[in-house]
Formats: sequence, structure tokens, C-alpha cells
Amino acid sequence: MKVSAVVKENEAYIRRQCEHCDDIVIRPMRLGDERKVDCLVVYIEVAVSNMMLEDSVIGKLMNHFWEIPPDRMKEFLKNNSLGISDVKELSTMEEAVKAMLAGNAVFFMDGYNKAMKISSKGYPNLGVSEAEREKVLRGSKEGFSDSAKSNSALIRKRIRSTGLKVEEQFVGRRSDTLLHILYIEDLVYEPLLEEIKERLGKFEIDGILDSGMIEQLTEENWLSPFPQFQTTERPDRAAMELLNGRIVLIVDNSPVALLLPTTFNNFLQVSEDKYNRFELVSFLRSLRFVAVIMAMLLPGLYLSVIRFHTQILPGNLILSFAQAREGVPFSAIVELVFLELAFELIREAGVRMPGSLGNAMGIIGGLIIGQAAVEANLVSPIVVMIVALTALGSLAIPNTEFSSPFRILKYGFLFLGGFFGLFGMILGMYALVSHLAGLTSFHIPYLMPYVGRELDRGQGDTILRKPFYRMKRRPAYANKNNRIRLRRK
Repeated sequence: MKVSAVVKENEAYIRRQCEHCDDIVIRPMRLGDERKVDCLVVYIEVAVSNMMLEDSVIGKLMNHFWEIPPDRMKEFLKNNSLGISDVKELSTMEEAVKAMLAGNAVFFMDGYNKAMKISSKGYPNLGVSEAEREKVLRGSKEGFSDSAKSNSALIRKRIRSTGLKVEEQFVGRRSDTLLHILYIEDLVYEPLLEEIKERLGKFEIDGILDSGMIEQLTEENWLSPFPQFQTTERPDRAAMELLNGRIVLIVDNSPVALLLPTTFNNFLQVSEDKYNRFELVSFLRSLRFVAVIMAMLLPGLYLSVIRFHTQILPGNLILSFAQAREGVPFSAIVELVFLELAFELIREAGVRMPGSLGNAMGIIGGLIIGQAAVEANLVSPIVVMIVALTALGSLAIPNTEFSSPFRILKYGFLFLGGFFGLFGMILGMYALVSHLAGLTSFHIPYLMPYVGRELDRGQGDTILRKPFYRMKRRPAYANKNNRIRLRRK
């Protein structure tokens, strides 16, 4: 429906659409120096600044209209003679309602067949704060907020180039959620960019409330437990990956950005890996890979050794294991499953408890349950150690989404090791590596650069990192015409 030049008709349409919406203010008024011109302002109450304040966009406009002659009001709207920022003409009532629901004020004037969208303070949000899940010792402490525009601005702050493109889309038939697609024009691989746009256009859903919903709707292999998008709460990490030729998706109302494409190697890197010396970074990355192995394989290896392959260990160690298990009424498999599930319950309770109470809950719960179970001869002390080391391994993985599949897979390897020994563990590893070798993220091999090295030659950013001055090439998913990122003058 076109915007009418008669304000009363526009007001009637707005009131029909916004019936029983008490948070939406529909404010008719008469403006001009003789108060002869009918006008209408529509806005969401908490999203728009006071209309009489001089420091707000809508306040400047309203205050100017109080004194302007009626015959000049149309001319002012057409030419925007005050140069007020972010004032846009809208031709249809659907556009006007959409702009109002996005947190802007919409202005109608009698005799003018366009609506004016006037930006204001917008919806309340948390604001810029420190990233909670991605702690670093060196680097920026800024984290993303719940506003897509603020998050894009934090990235623009770090990449001050017109080559950084920010494309807006709206997803969700009812929620109409703002989505930003960020990329650097001459670094992005064009077919990759077209594919993500195509996937975003393939679904229709009532509402998108978080970036995790976008991730699940656009991933290739939804049966795989491994994430095919990388997440980050850090603007510096997002900017770093944009410079590598990747694409960033930012969803309004979510402080978590999506990075694509992604590989196994990306999940075990943190932003400060670029800020520290290569010796320390290589050592810490090696520890993270060891943590992955511990989180997934340690319970199964323990069971396979004590049940099938005792000859692997020294005699004294086997005797100490047997002595520790003396009097325990359950099998080693039941012991491990019981303690692993108990730890998962403690972890979940700690996450849901508020603030510091959650940390205290985790520590006290672990100590009490572990100590009580050992003293009651329900479990052996060595099993408590195995479970604790497994938990440390999963907590040392930098990305929470990436640690989740290993928390699930450890139960599979636990039963394989407990019932089939090392033979079962090897079969399980073969199946896992085969799955990972066939997994892709937007047609990029998940195990790159460990597979397809001809595609990724010379990057030098795997388990061991090269010195910074020798890391001259971008990854294989960047535009092949701009693969070189560092040159000596």
C-alpha cells in the first residue's frame, strides 16, 4: 500500500496494524508556525529518544517544525535542508511499519505522499562488554554485544577500508531479524559468497533469535556432531579472519558471530596466537591437541589396558591399579560411566547457577562426590583421576562448540575400549578419521591443511606456527589472486 498524502488515512492504517500494541506510540500533532499542518509520528516507546531533546535526530526535526511556515515544510522534507543524518524516504506503508518495528521513528505529514524514517537510539541492548567465553591474556578485551550494527562497527573500527563490505538481509517471516554478511571484497572467494547467500535464501522460518539457528539451517552435513561454522565473541578475531578471506555472519540479538568456512585446525587456535611469539604458540597449540586426545580417548584407553592389555604397563603399576580397585563392587566400565555422568551433571549445574555460585558449585560438587564415592568404595581413586584429566582436556579446548562432540564421542570410545580393547579403539579412530576426511565446510576439506596440502602450501599455521615474518600466504579459501598477505619492502 502506497503512503497517502492524507495523514488521516495513514493513521487509520497504522492503528489497524498496531491494534492492542500498547508499547507503540501513535502521536498525531499539528505543526508549523500557525499549527495548521497535520502530522503523525509513530514509534516504539523505549526505542526513540524524547522528541523535544535537541541532541536527538527526531528532536531536532520536531523543534525545527514548530517555527517553520507551513508552505516550507514540504520543501524541507524533500531537500533535508538541515542535513539531519539517517533520514530516509519511504514509499509504502509496509516499509514504514517495518522501519518503525526496527526501532526508528516514522514521520508523516499532510500533503506529502512519503513517510520519513528517522533513526533514533534504537532498542536497549547490553552494550560492548568483555568476551566471557574467549579469555585471552594479550589483545583487545572488547566483546560483541547484542546489536548487529554495533558489532559490525567494532569490526569496521579494526579494518578501516572501503573494501570491507557489510550487506544487510532480513531473515524470519515474523521476527524480521537483521543479518549482516561481512567480507573483504578483493579477498573473498566469490563462489563461496554466492553459496552462503543462496543457502540463506533456501529456507523460510517464523523467527531467527540467535546465530545458532542460522548455523543449523545452513550447514551441509547436519548428521555430523562436528560444527561446520566457527563461532566467536571477539571483534579482533572476526577482523583477523576477514583478512584471511573468510566471511563473517552477524545476527541481531546475538553476541556470537559465525565464521565460515572453517576447518578442524581453526577451532584449536585463539586470537592471541597471532600476538605471541611462535615458540610459545606452537607449544600451547600442541597442548590443545593433546587435550583433544585426552578428552576423547583417555577413559577408553584406561579400560582397554586394565581389561585386555595389562602387559603394556609395568607390573608395579598394574598391582597398584588392582589394589585401588579392591572392594569396589562395580566393573570398571560402570565406574567410569557413573563418574563421567556425575561430572556432566556438575558441569551443567555450574553453568546454570548464577555468577560465582556456579564456580563454587562445580568445585564443591566435584570434591564432595569424588571423595564420598571413594570412601564408600563405589569407585577407585584412579578412576577419579582419569575422569578429572578427561574433564581438564575438554575444558582446555578453546571453542565450546568444538569440545561438545568430544564429550559425546568419549562414551563411544569408552565402550569400544571396555568391550574390545585396543582393537576396538583403533576401529573407532579409523571410523572417526574417515568421517572427518569426508567432511567439508562450504566445500573446504575439514582436515585442511593436513589433507590437500597442494591447496594450502606455504601458510605455516598448523600445530606448529612459523615465525610471523614467514607467514606470507593466506589460506586456500581466500581469493587466489590475493593469496600473498606479507611482503618485504
